[in-house]
Amino acid sequence: MEFSPFNPVIKLCLQGMSFEEKEMPEEAGSLFLQAWESATDDHEKFLAAHYVARHQKTVADQLQWLETALEFALKINDDTVKSALPALYMNISKCYEDLGDPEKSKKNADLSLFLKNHPSDKGPFYHGTKADLQTGELLTAGGNSNYQSDLKMNHIYFTALANGAGLAAALAKGEGAERVYMVEPTGSFENDPNVTDKKFPGNPTRSYRSEMPLKIIGEVKEWTKPNPEDLQRFREKLEDSKGEIIN
Repeated sequence: MEFSPFNPVIKLCLQGMSFEEKEMPEEAGSLFLQAWESATDDHEKFLAAHYVARHQKTVADQLQWLETALEFALKINDDTVKSALPALYMNISKCYEDLGDPEKSKKNADLSLFLKNHPSDKGPFYHGTKADLQTGELLTAGGNSNYQSDLKMNHIYFTALANGAGLAAALAKGEGAERVYMVEPTGSFENDPNVTDKKFPGNPTRSYRSEMPLKIIGEVKEWTKPNPEDLQRFREKLEDSKGEIIN
């Protein structure tokens, strides 16, 4: 399932988030309800219910909307939606805790922890860089961050989206050609916490990280490259970012 900011329901959610940032909850809640009323498929209903839930005035109403979001999420066999389940189950767990139901709270918390530690994505996976590498070589953690040059990274990062790896290659340090390699994790991996459950639930960019090496199994020769204007805007956004990298 392709995540598109041009989808009308997603556009309404983005507008609602903009009002949240301006500390205008009534306006935000109204837009999220409009998104719910406009939703026509399971994915749109899942997203809209997720946002409506956080503007409820009682824990019981919040729980009802979270369980509605979960109902639609479980109908969708898609890794971007599955990646939202850990946070969804944890929020439901907190509601049951507040409502005095420790048994249901623990059940949902356990589900959250299990899914968080076992991402469902089977790939194929990609890594973008300017380094000239060969099939069979290993990519390891410990390199400098592309976004904070004085930071040594404790993980190696990759994605299930070739175009996303292409963007990483464009942003990578160095003077070499932009390259996108197909990679295979040699150990466990997790959702990238820098992009997961931020503005949108889950991991819509299908970005992951691992402390274990990635094995190069091939190279992708074609992907959609960002145009120079979009790339410059992305660089400026990164430079203006006040958030810290979760390393």
